[in-house]
Amino acid sequence: MKAKDIVTSEKEEQQDKKKPERPQKPNAQPPLEFNDIRITQPGKAAAGLKGITVALNHIVSEMGPGGLRTMLKLNQMKGFDCPGCAWPDPDEKRSFLAEYCENGAKAVAEEATKKRADPEFFKKHSIYELSQWSDHELGKSGRITHPMVLYEGKEHYEPIPWDDAFSMIAKKLKASSHPDKAIFYTSGRTSNEAAFLYQLFVRQYGTNNLPDCSNMCHESSGAALAMTLGIGKGSVTLDDFNKAEVIVIIGQNPGTNHPRMLIALEEAKRHGAKIIAANPLPEVGLMKFKNPQGTSMINGGTDLTDLFLQVRINGDVPLLKAIMKLMYEEEEKKPGTVFDHDFIQEKTTGYEALLEDLKSASFEDLVNVCGVSPDKIREAADLLVRHDRIIVCWAMGLTQHKNGVQNIQEIVNLLLLRGSIGKPGAGTCPVRGHSNVQGDRTMGIWELPKPEFLDKLQDHFNFDPPRKHGYDTVAAIEAMAEGKADFFFAMGGNFLSATPDTEYTARALMKCDLTVQVSTKPNRSHLIHGKEALILPCLGRSERDIQASGEQFVSVENSMGVVHQSRGDRTPASEHLLSEPMIVARLAEAVLGSSSTVDWQHMVTNYDHIRDAVEAVIPGFENYNERVRKDGGFYLPNGAREGRFNTRDGKAHFTVNEVPRHQLKAGEYIMMTIRSHDQFNTTIYGLDDRYRGVHNERRVVFMNPGDMAEAGLKKEQVVDLHSHFQGEERVAYRFLVVPFDIPRRCVATYFPEANVLVPIKSKADYSRTPASKSVVVTIRASQE
Repeated sequence: MKAKDIVTSEKEEQQDKKKPERPQKPNAQPPLEFNDIRITQPGKAAAGLKGITVALNHIVSEMGPGGLRTMLKLNQMKGFDCPGCAWPDPDEKRSFLAEYCENGAKAVAEEATKKRADPEFFKKHSIYELSQWSDHELGKSGRITHPMVLYEGKEHYEPIPWDDAFSMIAKKLKASSHPDKAIFYTSGRTSNEAAFLYQLFVRQYGTNNLPDCSNMCHESSGAALAMTLGIGKGSVTLDDFNKAEVIVIIGQNPGTNHPRMLIALEEAKRHGAKIIAANPLPEVGLMKFKNPQGTSMINGGTDLTDLFLQVRINGDVPLLKAIMKLMYEEEEKKPGTVFDHDFIQEKTTGYEALLEDLKSASFEDLVNVCGVSPDKIREAADLLVRHDRIIVCWAMGLTQHKNGVQNIQEIVNLLLLRGSIGKPGAGTCPVRGHSNVQGDRTMGIWELPKPEFLDKLQDHFNFDPPRKHGYDTVAAIEAMAEGKADFFFAMGGNFLSATPDTEYTARALMKCDLTVQVSTKPNRSHLIHGKEALILPCLGRSERDIQASGEQFVSVENSMGVVHQSRGDRTPASEHLLSEPMIVARLAEAVLGSSSTVDWQHMVTNYDHIRDAVEAVIPGFENYNERVRKDGGFYLPNGAREGRFNTRDGKAHFTVNEVPRHQLKAGEYIMMTIRSHDQFNTTIYGLDDRYRGVHNERRVVFMNPGDMAEAGLKKEQVVDLHSHFQGEERVAYRFLVVPFDIPRRCVATYFPEANVLVPIKSKADYSRTPASKSVVVTIRASQE
């Protein structure tokens, strides 16, 4: 190169530096690059020595050796509640060394990590650059230490004082033409105290736009149970598992999603219970458990499932209906020996209509639709005919379908026939996926508040709460996309990665004037933002919360309606963090000012004041402050548990539910999204799914080997997934085919990678839960 050319190049380089930086569009989806995948045989047993090793590695690598001291406080009576799933703790005796599971250890290690995403981190990495990172890499960046702001046209977040951040939000909300243009989302990790304050602030502001993560998971359960039994919660307690004769686990993978449930199942087996598992995948956690604290780890593990029913995706209604038809036939042969007629006559309605439906159904047709062999269905029916202390457990495998509500109603039908609700060792058990998602709803986080709840708010706080129903999660996304909402506030969570139709949701969020995320660590929702964006960093569940009156604790409600305290003891990750209740209080002061009837600072000076207000507004919280301080907390009232059904007529309701039928064309499959063993919701702890034999990769699609051969696809071949809904097509690029034991014409993929395929308008009837488990797809060899 000549000297003249060098001078010219230097001049051009200097000119380029003077040009304004051209913003690049950040990626809403995880990157498409592969890692070095390794496929092995699926695991043989859940937990065991491997689980201990993995948990310890996460604890030490993130928290250092001192992290083991923190783990001794996890799920203990005076300790802090796991930020993971909502499985209940034992009422009395708890393990001194480890009252937690592998995934609980990962959750705490992620929160209590020594790594920090401080202002220098955001100065170094632009929004576009961070969007090229995987969700795993983003989560490993560390704890956010300061409030951060992204001004319009900028490519980097920068620190902002707390007062300025609240002023920025207040300016936007005060200038809005109507309160309904603002959306206030809630994650299931939010405590009772924060949730109650949050909904109070939002309703004083003037809207019921309070979508939450329940809209995307167990909303179908709540809707179905409320309609049929009068309460949108499960009816069993943990002790009921020790009294059950048969436990049915359907559409749930406890070994990965709720690992401590395996201890309850092992104990139930010890007491003689039989376990029926129905699921499209033969998950390791359904089959065998090596209890890290029991003799089963030494002697080869405890066999859990006595009868496995490999049902097709969304074949649950025909499976349950086929079982009930066989039960009805046995009842006809031996009247009064199968159905609990006294219970049915006294406590229920709709029995005759259900019998007519069972009579008219073809057993052969039901078998064909559900995909389970007649012999196995007969075996399941025989177990249920011979026992009446029956618990049925379920999760997202049932709720995230167009017919999600009907799936749960069919479970209720089966239990009502046997009189198996409202007695020891029997009842409904929806297993919640986040540690306080049930408590948040109890506190009033709901877009469809009941009039009596609003009346109580009005009486106690002397204001007129809005009565118009608000947006649920799907409606909120559509409102932002259509310009009906222009402000989005998320109390925790990773909204973009948790919701359906990723690209549509991303465009919706980017139409907002301001998006605000209350967070502990970086996630993809920070990168897909409105014209301006704020990140408000909060305390973690394991951290000490000091307010004006001294150290505070919060409370949560688990899957079985137990309210108990959670008290962190770690030094906060940064002196600039605020607790969630304090964030809400200061936000309310900034937005509402003197017009509010609430003394917000009084509320957060001592969280007892918040709990006093809860007691005054919400039934079942009498003597809240006294009872929550007792070891183990207290149970909320539950009519169904006691054999009382608070429906419109005081009866439990049988329902008639149509069999869902997927008319697949040639080359089409039903896809469901699932978690790997190395994730909790949208938090990716690692890249291994050892229970399914997939290591160091997430962009995979599990297929039946017969379907692979028929489609001409090979193991680890790169393919694109195309979803089809009402004439629309969506594409998820670059997935690796993994052969697996899954029913024909069914495939499975991890979320959030496959969320882009879930149409925004494909949702459950009544509950409007996204149908993430019923996506029609075609699979094509990738052309890229």
